[in-house]
Amino acid sequence: MTRTSDDHDFATSTTQHDTTGMTGSDADTTAATSDASPIEELKIATTSHDDLLNGGPRGKNGKPRKPFANWLYAVVFIVVDMAAVLILQTGVTESSTRVQLSSPLLGAWSIVGKMFTQLNFVFVLNLILVGLFYLVLLMLTNRLWVASPIVLALASVIAVADHFKVESRYEAILPSDLNFLQSNTGDIVSFIPTGSTGLIVGVIIGIVAFIALFVFLNHIDGRHGSMIRSGDSARKASLGAVTRILLIVLPVMFLGMYTAQAGTVGSWARNFSSWLGDTPSMWDSVYDAQRNGVVTSFLRQMNPDVMEEPKNYSEATMKKVAARYAAEAKTINASRSNNLTDSTVVYILSESFSDPSRVPGIKLNEDTMPNIRSIKQNTTSGLMLSSGYGGGTANLEYMGLTGLSTANFSSSLTSPYQQLVPSETWTPTINQLWGSAANSIAFHPYEPSMYSRATNYKKFGFSHFYALQGSDIIKYQSKIGKSPYVSDESTYKSAYEAISGTDSNQFVQIITMQNHMPYKNWYANNQYKVTSTDSDTELGKTETESIETYAKGVSLTDKATKEFLDKLNELDKPVTVVFYGDHLPGIYKTASKDTDNSVVLHETDYFIWSNKASGTQGTKVSNSEYSSPNFFIAQTEEHMDAKVSPYIAFLTLMHEKIAAMEPPVTNKIQGWDRIPEGQDIYLDSKGNPMAESDFDSETKQLLEDYKLIQYDITVGKGYLKSLGFMTLG
Repeated sequence: MTRTSDDHDFATSTTQHDTTGMTGSDADTTAATSDASPIEELKIATTSHDDLLNGGPRGKNGKPRKPFANWLYAVVFIVVDMAAVLILQTGVTESSTRVQLSSPLLGAWSIVGKMFTQLNFVFVLNLILVGLFYLVLLMLTNRLWVASPIVLALASVIAVADHFKVESRYEAILPSDLNFLQSNTGDIVSFIPTGSTGLIVGVIIGIVAFIALFVFLNHIDGRHGSMIRSGDSARKASLGAVTRILLIVLPVMFLGMYTAQAGTVGSWARNFSSWLGDTPSMWDSVYDAQRNGVVTSFLRQMNPDVMEEPKNYSEATMKKVAARYAAEAKTINASRSNNLTDSTVVYILSESFSDPSRVPGIKLNEDTMPNIRSIKQNTTSGLMLSSGYGGGTANLEYMGLTGLSTANFSSSLTSPYQQLVPSETWTPTINQLWGSAANSIAFHPYEPSMYSRATNYKKFGFSHFYALQGSDIIKYQSKIGKSPYVSDESTYKSAYEAISGTDSNQFVQIITMQNHMPYKNWYANNQYKVTSTDSDTELGKTETESIETYAKGVSLTDKATKEFLDKLNELDKPVTVVFYGDHLPGIYKTASKDTDNSVVLHETDYFIWSNKASGTQGTKVSNSEYSSPNFFIAQTEEHMDAKVSPYIAFLTLMHEKIAAMEPPVTNKIQGWDRIPEGQDIYLDSKGNPMAESDFDSETKQLLEDYKLIQYDITVGKGYLKSLGFMTLG
């Protein structure tokens, strides 16, 4: 037998026979046999090292399978990346919803189409983020045909989860939902809507199909999806290992830094996202995901920039702060006779309510709010400085419930309800003063998922949150005219039944919807007409229609509010109502052109009113001409002559020094990238602007303490929680 000398291949060797020593007949026989039927050659196929590098195992014909080209790998990478992003988008795609939303509904392909129609490349941003994750997985496995189905399967699972959440709660998956991963499977499965078996089975079949496809591709690809081939030398092996490590470390670093800074204004990550078209829409998580991509909207909220840690923040400092205002509370309580929780307190956030007659440059033919104007004259009332114009409802709501001011937050924190509250471990709100959750209820005749209210109100300690969907459906849902929103009359009716139906004292939160934008000639026989006070300036058709429709809505609210208070006045249990408009509607195009109107366009109406049974009806607290929602709890206690906690004592002192405070404002509907630049707005008791540089030492100390308190509650160690800071006297 012979064998080759270079590759150890035995396939062509031949057996030779030695006939020496045989008899003639034997030799002849052997020879004859050899001539008649030659010995079959033995073929043994082996695989050399070079063969492995150039195609791996051989096919049936003994030849190596042809490896796929690098360009084909690149095409597969791009296709899988795009497919994953589009699969994710399908999870938040809605063609319709239960109520008319103020935001348009977008399909999965809209994120692609606007690259060509709007030069918005947020789709590319999502491709980059998903692609980097995909690349890391590729380098970890070093197999294209393994990593690809994993990426597509993960995208499919996330899309299904998003679909279920959107379908049941009209809310996209948020970073706070990751807490579910720590719970048991039963808790997670409970969120799957009934009748979803077909979808789940379909997705499973799709995932199996992905896997089958890539198993087949792996079979016919001579490289078996190998991304980095190390070669037959130590040098090539080392180079391959280093390449893989770099292609893991660098993308992980980028994704980590991007996630850490995507929610911070002015950071490279935020600027990069904005450059590619990311426009945050924090009021609606579904619309945000539709508009900006599932991955972008999710990562933007992973690490929000809440507020800078005060230099002297420590447990010792917070103990001093607690002691300081405990002493102030003791002083205040010495002259007060009532307890806050011996009454029912109702907060009414009236959507977009304000007096249109105060808007510069316009005139209406009739008073839109004669009843509320009369109520304001006979009780604690004034103007409220709002941080929003045409939007930002939840921020005012947050300040009213917590006593915390958005002026103290970072400019990057545009929506505490979305960016902060879901991750907080301690969120003290006014309703918690009434003890048991059974004593806290809320009403909002709209989607409970907006601003993540359903999740947040549960965290705040409300036992029931009555809305259009969910476990607690608001009872009355009548609308007026062509308006798509539930009327204030119906909302009040639902709340009144809950208040009058129990002898227990409660905290009741009401957020109305009747006067929400848009304003499109909803009401028949609308008697309100608007004109410009400047003969040289004409109001546009759209502006005119919007103002007149809005004015009619204000008059309907005016009437419904009086009727609601009249009913409360008949109850034999004490009730106090805090009523306020959250912001002006963003319809005053003519007035907003003048930058001098910025503060005027951020002043709404508020009042604090008590029924006859309360014993404090007709009270008019001093220093109430101007306020902001963070001070409402302190003003309510003063109006009711109720004893305070150290925290409310602090807010009382703060309000004496600064009547109203908000972040910088603009006279236009602001976006959601950041709070506007500039100095925080401070107003004195007469509504005059105050410069921080002119504050006396006491006011500066109060502001410093405010930041310490707010930091400790929101992102700090929560030292105040165990110091009785929130306990009523």
